Amino acid sequence: MIGRKRKETIPETIETLIGPTANFMGDLKSDGGVRIEGVLEGSLETAGNLVVGEKARIVANITAHNVSVVGAIRGNITANRVEVLSTGKVWGDISVNSFLLDEGGFIQGQINMQGEGLEAPRPASQAAEADSSREEEEGS
Repeated sequence: MIGRKRKETIPETIETLIGPTANFMGDLKSDGGVRIEGVLEGSLETAGNLVVGEKARIVANITAHNVSVVGAIRGNITANRVEVLSTGKVWGDISVNSFLLDEGGFIQGQINMQGEGLEAPRPASQAAEADSSREEEEGS
């Protein structure tokens, strides 16, 4: 395997399940996928994907590769991709590369899109100043 780069793999299988009758309080860290059907309070960090079931209630800051929300989360989410499905609810800020909100889904907080090539638009007055500066430089 000389000269070959090791491809980073994101675990897609669910390795950790918190069932519908379980209440978990504390910090949960996992290298694999996590599915929550019950209650989790604390923090959650996984290198894999997180699935939040319809009756799940989470009060935690979350870091995961991908997050699918069908239940409720109160806390901030940092992930590559977040999808909030029709019954999903999120109260908190989301930092993400890709975001999907189904009709009926609910978000209260800020969504911060990360990624390459994303630049915030400038107000018209700043854009005009930048254009005139460029014209002056080109004219010199």
